[in-house]
Order: sequence, then C-alpha cells, then structure tokens
Amino acid sequence: MMGDDTWIQLYPEHFNKSFPYPSFNVKDLDTVDNGVIDHLLPSLHENDWDVLIAHFLGVDHAGHIFGVDSTPMIQKLEQYNQILEDVIDTLKSLSTPGGPHENTLLLVMGDHGQTLNGDHGGGTAEEVETSLFAWSPKTPPDAVLSVLGENSCNFDLHGKEVCVSTMQQLDFAVTVSALLGIPFPFGSIGRVNPELYALSAGTWDNQRTGINACTPQDDLVAWKMRYAEVLCVNSWQVKRYIDQYSGSSIIGFSAEYLHHVEELYSKAQANWSEVLKPTCPSETAKGEEFKESASSALQLQIDAYSSFLESFAKLARSAWTEFDLWLMGTGLLLMILSVITQAYILVRLNAVCQPSDQECPSSRIIPKLSFAFTLVTIRAASLLSNSYILAEGRVTNFLLATSCIAGVWSSATNGNFTIEEFIFLLLNIFARFGIELGMSKQIAGPTATKDHPVSIICDIFGSSFCNVSMDIFPIISLAMVTCIVLKLIAYAVHQRFLKYFIICGTILSYAFIANYWASESTLLSHTKAVQEIGRSLAPRFVYAIGGLSLVISVLWRLFAPVDSLKFNKRITSLSAAMLCSWSPTILMLLGRQGAFVALICITGAWCIIMLQQKYQKDSKLDITGSCVANPVSVTQWSLLAVCLFYLTGHWCTFDGLRYGAAFIGFDNFHIIRQGFLLSIDTFGVSHILPVLSLPFVAIHCYNTASKKSKVKDVTINILIQVHLMYGLITAITTTVTIVCVTIQRRHLMVWGLFAPKYVFDAIGLLLTDLLICLASFYYS
Repeated sequence: MMGDDTWIQLYPEHFNKSFPYPSFNVKDLDTVDNGVIDHLLPSLHENDWDVLIAHFLGVDHAGHIFGVDSTPMIQKLEQYNQILEDVIDTLKSLSTPGGPHENTLLLVMGDHGQTLNGDHGGGTAEEVETSLFAWSPKTPPDAVLSVLGENSCNFDLHGKEVCVSTMQQLDFAVTVSALLGIPFPFGSIGRVNPELYALSAGTWDNQRTGINACTPQDDLVAWKMRYAEVLCVNSWQVKRYIDQYSGSSIIGFSAEYLHHVEELYSKAQANWSEVLKPTCPSETAKGEEFKESASSALQLQIDAYSSFLESFAKLARSAWTEFDLWLMGTGLLLMILSVITQAYILVRLNAVCQPSDQECPSSRIIPKLSFAFTLVTIRAASLLSNSYILAEGRVTNFLLATSCIAGVWSSATNGNFTIEEFIFLLLNIFARFGIELGMSKQIAGPTATKDHPVSIICDIFGSSFCNVSMDIFPIISLAMVTCIVLKLIAYAVHQRFLKYFIICGTILSYAFIANYWASESTLLSHTKAVQEIGRSLAPRFVYAIGGLSLVISVLWRLFAPVDSLKFNKRITSLSAAMLCSWSPTILMLLGRQGAFVALICITGAWCIIMLQQKYQKDSKLDITGSCVANPVSVTQWSLLAVCLFYLTGHWCTFDGLRYGAAFIGFDNFHIIRQGFLLSIDTFGVSHILPVLSLPFVAIHCYNTASKKSKVKDVTINILIQVHLMYGLITAITTTVTIVCVTIQRRHLMVWGLFAPKYVFDAIGLLLTDLLICLASFYYS
C-alpha cells in the first residue's frame, strides 16, 4: 500500500509493505501523490505482492480548495494521465508469457465523485457516481465479449462509438474476491460482475474439456461454465447470510419477500443440478448443436442466479433502513416539552414584570407576536420539502425581506418612515445576491465557472480589473469594519483598562488579517520567507489575541467591582468585549469574503436595533410596556443569522463544510485543533456572533425606563426574554426538522439532505442553548 494513510488506520496489520502519507491537509496537493509515484513503478518490477494499492489524493484536494474548473485540477489530471500511461507500459512489458504480470489486472477508480466545486458527501449523481477503468494484458475473445450486453453505447464528438457500463458498488468486493480466488466476504450481498470477471484469462482460456468430457469446449461455453460456477458459490454465500441474518435479527425481512427469494434460490439450484448431469450428444445430434444447447442451458443458469442475487439486493435496500420509532418518538416528545416550557416561561416573565395597578398593552404586542410566529412557522414548515432545504437561504431571505416590507408598509401608513427601514430593505437585496454567490460555493475559491457572476464581471471589465478589485475590495471592507468596531468599543466599553486593551487587540488582529490577505495577493511581490510568515504566523497571532481577549474579559467579569459601573453600562461593556474577542478569528476563517459579510452583519444588526427603539417610541410605552421585548426584532435577528450562514458559502450538508478554513495558519493536521477551527467557521456568523449580540437588542429598554422602576430589574427581564425568544425560535425550527426527518425517513434524500439538516440544526440548537446559558451567567 502506498498513499493515503487512512488504509493503515483501517488495516494496520494487513500489508507486507506500506508507504503511508498524511492525507488530511487539503491544501497539500503533491506530498501524497509524489510519495506514490516514488514507489509505484519500482514496485511493479518486483514480484513480492499479490495486491498493490496506490491511493492518490491530489485531485480530491484540488477539488476541495480550487474547484473542478481550475488550473491546479488540470495539472493534476495531466499528471495522472502520464502516470497511467507509464503504469500500463510497464505492465505490458512484463506481461509476456511467464512474465510477472501475465495475469495482472489493473483497476483505476475514484472512491467518490465531485461536484463542480470539488466537494462530495451529498446524494447527487455527480457525487455518488465515479469512474472505474479496468485493463488486462489479455483481451477476452469476441465470443465472450458478445454476451456482455450491459453496455450503454453512444457516439462521441469524433463519431466513434463509446460503450460505458455501470456497476453497483456492492458488487465490487465479491468480484475482486472471485478474481483473486479468495472466499467471498460473509456480509457481502453483491453479484460477481461479468465484465470484470471476463478480464481474467483463467475464466475462458485453456478450458478444452467439455462439461461432460464428451466434446471439446469453445471459449464462450468455457467462460459461461466458469461464471456459472462462481455465481453458484456467490449465491450459496448470500443464501447462508440470509439464513443467519433472518435467524438472529429482531426485525428481519418480510416473510412474503423472503419466501420469494428462497424460491428463486431453490429453482436455481435445481436447474444447476440438471446442467451438471453427465450426458453426451446422441449420434444424430451434431457437435455444434450440442454446444449451442449447452451454452443456452448455462445462460439460463446464469440468469437464474443473477435473478436471485438481484432480488435479494433489492429486498435488502428496501428493508435495511431500520428506525427505532419509540426512541424517535421519545426524542420528539422531549423537544416538544422543551418548546412548551420555554413558551410558558416567557409568558410568566411578562406577567411577573407587570405592576399590579397597570395593564399590559397587549393590543400592541399580540399583532407583533402573531406576525413573528407566522414567519417562524412558515420557515419551519418549508423544511418538509427537500427542495426547500436546498433553497433554505433564499427562503429565509424572502421571509426577512417580507418582515422589512411589512414594517415599511406600517410606517408609510402611519407617516413616520425612517432611513433605517430603507437601508434594511436595501440590505436584503444585497444579501440575496450574496446568498446566490454563497450557495454556488464559488465565492471561497479563486476561480469561477464561466456562468458565475464573478466571471461575467471579469469578462465585462477585464481580468486585470477583476484581479485588482478582488485584492483591494476586501482590504477596503476590512478598514470600514475596523472603524465601525473601534467606534463601538469607544461607545460601549466604559472601563478604561478593558477599553484600551480591546482597542489594541482589535487593531493588531485586523492588521494581521490584512497582512495575511496581502501575503496571498498576486499584485504584490513577496519573498518566500515573508509569504510563509504571513500565511502561517499572522493567523496564529489573530487566534492568540482573540483567546487572550476572551480570558481578560472573563477575568474582568469575575474580579471587577460589581458596583463600579451602572448595570446597563456593565452589560454593554461585557457584550462588546466578548464580540471583539470572537470576531477577528471568525473574520480570519471566513477568508476575503469575511469583511463584506461583517459589514452586512453590522448594518443589519444596527437596523434591527434602531427599528426596535422606533417601535418603543411609537408605541409610547413606559417601563411597563418595555417589559415585553419585540418578538419581530428577535425573529429578524434569527433570520439574519441564517442568511449569513448561506451568505458565507455554507450548506446544511457535510460537503458544505469549508475544510480549507480549518488549515488557515496550519499545515499539519490535529483533530482537536482543526475540528475547533472548522466549528468556529461553520457556526461563527450563524450562532456565536448572533447570540453574543443579543444584549444590544435588549439594552434599548434603558432609554425608555421609567423612574418608577429599577433599571437593573427591567434590563435583566428584557435580556432573559430576548435570550428565551431566540432559543425558542431555534428550538421550534429544530423540532419541526425532527418531525420532517421522521416523516421523510424513507425518502430518497433522507441521508443526502434531511439527516444532515437535522444534524446541523441539532448542533446549532445545542450551541445556542450553551451560549445562552453561559451568557446568562456572564451578564448576571
């Protein structure tokens, strides 16, 4: 074995020789491939192996980092073409009679397919289908090839007929076992593939004794005989597995279908006994007629065994997706109880904060609550459709825009339209285009397909303008984000030491981010040392400064005098410190798109907060009314977070994970470190930053507080309500996702879409609840 070290992790004691290379650094296109090349051709001249595995990884990594339509991908494919030519030339030269590779079979395959973005893990045909090229030094006779009729033949661009066959993955193990002459795997239910089996010369060559030793046997009859024999053993092994599985499994198979499959096997075995009876042709029968009769009998036998194996494979596919409905029901019940509990606590909080001599203005709150609940319900119900799961980013953006339009309509009716509403509506338009780019998953890569918007812009203005813009625009956006963040710190952080420390850390972090982007720029000339320092040390400094800021803010929370600041100012200081600790790391992991996404995030948050204050002012609520947080604002906050998730190129599928982000600043793989960075990149803008920003939605109550009530009590109440509302929205969505997965558990896309969506939502809910619990302790 040579190449991907996953083979050694799976089979540590199975190889006589192994040359493993680390496989998890997706930015490394050449280390594994060069190691394989160094050992592959020399090993072909040796005769000390039965199976040689050469696992290349360059194409896989090039797809993840650069996409399919990229120069590195083309270079890797050209390299593989040359390697394949060299391997076949070597095998040909050593395949002469008596040579070491006289009976060697070459298989070249992919372990999965790729999307246009180079990713995989979903259920689309381009991801689950891959190529399999087989070559043998001996070509089967035309008579044998004529019966292998499972080809789909078409004409290529040059008018040449090209025939392509298909093979199920479950057939691969038994086919290779048959060619190697080793026992079939007990748990395999596949069928020996006839085309691959025909590439072995032993299946048709040197078979000159007939079935009954009465007449010479031609190549076709010899091959059919050998293939029927191997299918006999294949079927016996599958039947043995069926019997043991049916006897030990609690659920097992349907009695009706199982009886049908057993009948097929019994019929095939009975026919096989007839085929093996030693009979000779009569004196009147000609030899050719006897051979044709024998060939027909063998073909019927092959069809009988094939029918048995295919029928059981179909039965297994339909029955082996088992679900424990009791456990699923228990989990769903717990989620429903959790939602009811959160809703009840929200109602009680609203009732507790009301003075006994005043009546809550519910007439103003109920319409807002109904509208927010409608938005959440529509989004949650859309998850029942796999098409809407794929388009979740667009659906969420549509609902967020709907809430904006409803606010604009209400303001226009009352004659108090504000600039924030216009900006928020305009922001949704930008977000929609950004989501289209993000969901195309091309924004993170340096290359783009011809129909990509970036490519169209480059065609209009020229590639040089495009390259300059893609290098300069992120820096400009980062500078704008830096100015906004510094103003936020100056306004929100009131403790002098904490303010200056966060300001210095923010400036340094953003400077290192700019340095990292500059080191990757093609416009500037760098020495190799400067480039390496910028790419490896700059991200690590950002991570270190963020971690240090996080520790300082926690220590200040624990040891600073409680009464040194008013409660409201203390909340804003802690919130700003926490946001500034996390945001540079998230910005670094998001790449050059991060600054633009941060601008959208900040602008959207500012609009929501200002519209929340406008709602308070227009309602003319005193402190009593202020006890009820605006549910529409919290819902918009949640919808904006989902939009940001898709805006940054993420998907709720496992191939939507941006693996390259886990290696920013690091070349070596460490599962905890890379897993932590990947988690921050995945959930940073959709869960971490939105939850940590929630206090700014609640803090508006300070400005509308009455002198009759304590500001601290009101602020805590509003803060708890906002956190509970946000958690309730996330819990409702996750609960409905569980319902949808339960209903669609037999759906074709259950593992490709519904199950990953459930995993992402469940992890997001867990992370949200954890952050809310920590925030409650942090701010209390």
